[in-house]
Amino acid sequence: MTGLVTTMGEILVDFLPQTEAGQLIGFRMHPGGAPFNVAVGVGRLGQPVAFAGKLAGDLFGHYLQAHVVQEGIDTRFLRSGAGQSTLAFVAMENGEPAFAFYGDGAADTRLEAAEIPAALFTETRIFHCGSISLLRGSTPAAVLATAERLHGHALLSFDPNIRPGLVDDAPAYRALLDRLFALADIVKLSAVDLTWLAPGWEAPAIVAEFAQRGPALLLVTQGSQGVLARRGADTWRVPAYPVAVVDTVGAGDAFSAGLLAGLAERGIYSRAQLLALPVADLLATIQFAGAVAALTCTRPGADPPRRAEVMDFLAQAPAR
Repeated sequence: MTGLVTTMGEILVDFLPQTEAGQLIGFRMHPGGAPFNVAVGVGRLGQPVAFAGKLAGDLFGHYLQAHVVQEGIDTRFLRSGAGQSTLAFVAMENGEPAFAFYGDGAADTRLEAAEIPAALFTETRIFHCGSISLLRGSTPAAVLATAERLHGHALLSFDPNIRPGLVDDAPAYRALLDRLFALADIVKLSAVDLTWLAPGWEAPAIVAEFAQRGPALLLVTQGSQGVLARRGADTWRVPAYPVAVVDTVGAGDAFSAGLLAGLAERGIYSRAQLLALPVADLLATIQFAGAVAALTCTRPGADPPRRAEVMDFLAQAPAR
């Protein structure tokens, strides 16, 4: 059984650093935006996927539109509108990607709930949202309205992917996050998310706290330390796959793509099915997602692997 995976949020252009003799000499553009990266990853892993968002009519928007089509992503829920494209410049600071965004009033911030087609609600079996699409313009309200309408009718996945430097109204933003935590069946958090959400807390305590807020499955990605996962009263640590890291841009999005594609392969399209999934299958799905993320880290930019690459990688990985 197959069903449509739909991701919603920002689609933008990432400018990745180019260096020479250790010095920054320029940037190279790549398609980006966390929810869009997840859509690309899901599609490359062989699952039907759609992206819902809004594109600008400028030259960057045309570039992004061509990439959506090239990746075979369903474009029926993609709208075009006024405003320019959001641009994100990426550099590495202390081993982690640092972002500078230029997108006030950009097209991807102007999605309206009324623009969401009825087919999204009737066809979507897994819905994923999050990231900077929750920070600006009318798009946060459109994302929330979509999640509310799909709640109980599709498997809802949420990755806040917090960018602290972009948060202008922290109380309002926290209130929106709390609403999405309550709606989501799956929540994925990173170390950056934890630091902003609960400064000074240790990961196990945060997992216990956030598991009470609504999600059936809570995941904390911890880089080379692997993933901390909790479902119900059970907690597991899933080790990471060791790889030679080129950069970590898009690794979290690749993990989400691997997780959602793995669940879709098993026909998991509801909270009840997720809760009933045997532990061995759940952990295998998380390991699959970890392999997708690990492979993404071996090349520059958000460039998730295809299914054949992941299967070859897993076939050569040490037994766990």
